[in-house]
Amino acid sequence: MKPLRIFLSALLLGLLIYGCATNPVTGRSELALISEQQEIALGRDNYGYQQQLQGGPYLLDDELTRYVREVGEKLARVSDRPHLPYEFVVLNDSTWNAWAMPGGKIAINRGLLKSLRNESELAAVLAHEIVHVAARHSAQQMQRGMMLQLGVAGAAGLAGENRGDIVQTVGGLAGGLGLLRYSRAAEIEADYYGILYMVDAGYDPVGAVTLQEMFAENQRSAGGWLASHPASVERVRRNREAIERNRSENGYIGENEYRVRTRNLRDRAPAYELYDQGLEALKNNRHQEALRLANEAQNVEPREALFHGLEAKAHEAMNNPNAALRAWDQAIQLNSEWFLFHLERGLLHEKAGRHTQARRDLERSFELLPTQTAKDALERLGVSIG
Repeated sequence: MKPLRIFLSALLLGLLIYGCATNPVTGRSELALISEQQEIALGRDNYGYQQQLQGGPYLLDDELTRYVREVGEKLARVSDRPHLPYEFVVLNDSTWNAWAMPGGKIAINRGLLKSLRNESELAAVLAHEIVHVAARHSAQQMQRGMMLQLGVAGAAGLAGENRGDIVQTVGGLAGGLGLLRYSRAAEIEADYYGILYMVDAGYDPVGAVTLQEMFAENQRSAGGWLASHPASVERVRRNREAIERNRSENGYIGENEYRVRTRNLRDRAPAYELYDQGLEALKNNRHQEALRLANEAQNVEPREALFHGLEAKAHEAMNNPNAALRAWDQAIQLNSEWFLFHLERGLLHEKAGRHTQARRDLERSFELLPTQTAKDALERLGVSIG
């Protein structure tokens, strides 16, 4: 065991010498194995993939995306790292969720935006995520993974094993960046400094309290957010105490502004409720009901590609491949930028023996999001994926 202790001690000393830095938000000294340039590169290289995993960008309301960007940029300007290349996107997903990646890449779901009640609550969500970026929370999570893997690799090497593949690259640890579960301390920091950012940007931080209360009262709806941002009575209490110390008299809440800028989202909400019911029906093998709900959703909002995708899946489940293909064609015509439509249509083409069309769709799907399903299908068609 002595060589192992010597190795691990030397490794730890080397890491400490290499990467001691001051956290830009808290001012605490901490390990910094990932540079700011690497953070920015990780966010840039993985942002699109994470969006693909969660419905893709919401395309029907440019004004909504512009609004989220305006609020987010206002908060980013008063953050502790205002120079980062911040980006804000609305995702086409009904769950209550928002997430941040290193380097300032932030997303919020359509479903959460529909449930918020004023701009202060929107600012609370975005400020919280901006703190995760500014305080390097996701980078710290990755560093822990790197150190664990380095330690395992060192132990394996000392045991005489050929385990060079154990040490993953920084990029290899980035796959779940949009789904990180932060520590309790990181969540408390994001709440507290997020409130300070809200005040500095001119907002009434009451939204940070009402937001947490809403999550706590709607645990089922808030599942996406709560998976990585667990609500608690303690967090509500802490936010109230922070507001009492920092609240300004003229802080902006923006209830009317929020109602106006999200009007189209609320008008389309019944269509997405039909779609979500259709997904549930499809999952429970009620295929005819799923098809009916898909058609009803299309009647409310014919431009939403998801509704045509649901129709296609229902037709496939009822062994109507030609009708399914027509529905996939319509979905892709409305939104050619989501991997799943190309993947599903490609698999349908492959099943029918239309290999040229299948290869074209599957290659596009793999370009948007390199899934194992697309890789396997392409290899069946004789396309080698490196």
